[in-house]
Amino acid sequence: MKNKADKLKRIGVIGNSQKKSCATTVAQAARIIRKSGRKLFSDASTDKLARLKAEVCPDMLTLARSVDLLLVFGGDGTMLRVAREIAGASTPVLGINIGGLGFLTAVPSDDLDRALSLVLQGEFTFEHRALIEATARRGKKTIRKNALNDIVVSRGEVSRLIELAVAVDGEPLTRYRCDGLIVSSPTGSTAYSLAAGGAVVSPVADVFAITPISPHTLSNRSLILPLDSTIRIEPISSTSATILSADGELMGELSPGDVVTVRRSRHSVRFMHPAGSSFFEALRRKLHWRGTYL
Repeated sequence: MKNKADKLKRIGVIGNSQKKSCATTVAQAARIIRKSGRKLFSDASTDKLARLKAEVCPDMLTLARSVDLLLVFGGDGTMLRVAREIAGASTPVLGINIGGLGFLTAVPSDDLDRALSLVLQGEFTFEHRALIEATARRGKKTIRKNALNDIVVSRGEVSRLIELAVAVDGEPLTRYRCDGLIVSSPTGSTAYSLAAGGAVVSPVADVFAITPISPHTLSNRSLILPLDSTIRIEPISSTSATILSADGELMGELSPGDVVTVRRSRHSVRFMHPAGSSFFEALRRKLHWRGTYL
């Protein structure tokens, strides 16, 4: 344990500057880090938010590459943004939840002291989480983006079904008539896919989940595919706007003839967990799985 702890000499912090309540928790973590003799690093907005006077890095990727551990304070949205920004860095990330449900954040803010104490004593584990990549060919233009949770093709503001032709590894799968289609990573199974009726998947499983949103047939269900699959999505509808997004961020509008390809990214993100925590414990706690009596 001591050897593991000794490797954590430089610790970075990133907070959600839109949440004022974040400042107190970040400052609390900074005191613990400094008291332990570690060096504190931050990005400019977090340094200003919590008045840290830390070593400031110009961007998230530089920050991640400058430290041995990155603490991220906020909700799942903050974790998604950081995961995309630091893609390619091997630095472990530990999420501290400020606010909502927070499936990506391993530590509740009211448990910060205990959790950081465990981590700084070397009592932690790692998980590698796969990123997925969407490549959209829109006419002569190609756009590409990584996502930690999901790639979504959905209808625009008009409440009208869209039609999507989907193929897997070059073989036609089906045509969906629906409000949209979610292609989720294993990490993203507890996000939009879960809300749309998709399966809960272990975040370390090497699979995709394809989940239609409000499909116009009872036979369409969430489909689990190997993570080395290549998924091709082509909008067919000419009367309804079709939108492409990655982790909830707009990538652009699609037209018939455009093609979206989703595959596993060459990048991943490394999550840290304090000893004693697990994905299944999080499911029981956050989804209130308690069992029942008949």
